[in-house]
Amino acid sequence: MGTPLGDFIRATRDSIQPAQLGLPELGRRRAPGLRRSDLAARAGISVEYLTRIEQGRDRHPSAAIVNAIADALSLGMADRTHLHYLAKISGGACAGRSGGAPPSREVREGAVATLRLLEPGIAMLTNRIGDVLTHTSGFAAVHRGSGLLDEAEPNLTRYVFTDPRARSFFPDWHIVADEQAFDLWTGPSREASEWLSATLAPLAGPEFTRRLNLHKHPPRAALRISHPSGPELRLLRESLELTADAQQVVVFHPADAATTEALVRLRGGVEDDRRRPLRLVA
Repeated sequence: MGTPLGDFIRATRDSIQPAQLGLPELGRRRAPGLRRSDLAARAGISVEYLTRIEQGRDRHPSAAIVNAIADALSLGMADRTHLHYLAKISGGACAGRSGGAPPSREVREGAVATLRLLEPGIAMLTNRIGDVLTHTSGFAAVHRGSGLLDEAEPNLTRYVFTDPRARSFFPDWHIVADEQAFDLWTGPSREASEWLSATLAPLAGPEFTRRLNLHKHPPRAALRISHPSGPELRLLRESLELTADAQQVVVFHPADAATTEALVRLRGGVEDDRRRPLRLVA
């Protein structure tokens, strides 16, 4: 039985062409991408050992070995961090692998106060499984009519994979879907991620389950939104991690002048919430 670490290494190896790493093409290949022997040689380990890691028969490679594989694959910082995280999961170092439970929806007053300071900007308080715990009036304006905030307990991951409106709201739906599935692996609570995966998989189908096994760090480009009222928005995202709460504040900024102008019009129809409490959806 494979492991997330082995799946990630194999998927990354398959996506790399030898020329990308300065390696010569040596005849036809039975599978696309980098040969296992090429990767093993670059990492300074045996092909047999790499095979055991990829197949999940060795679940405890040392940090030095993981670093050597990351170097051999020429991973960027985000993928390198993810590789080490998957090594911990595969070795059983992360808690919560044996069970599943919904995460806490409790929100500290300090986190609410932080979002209140961001009014009337576009911001939300969320966790890594996609629960939108609270948000600003600007966030409500951007998502008005999308269906995301229709639920009593909105969840972005569930919305992306199960609400048909998400595919038109997010023109780059496949990228957003990759991000949401990937975030389940990087969340601090494995049991919460497993709870959502088990709940969501029967509803979302193969578009969700296939992405759970990719273990590829998606590019974080500008988020494109096709607002129901007409304008297309391009938003940049910045995240502030609230590590102790396993939550994060996500702030959205316009990526261009056209988006800035569109946001002024959209927010014109929403009351400035600085004078009243933020909406808590927990």
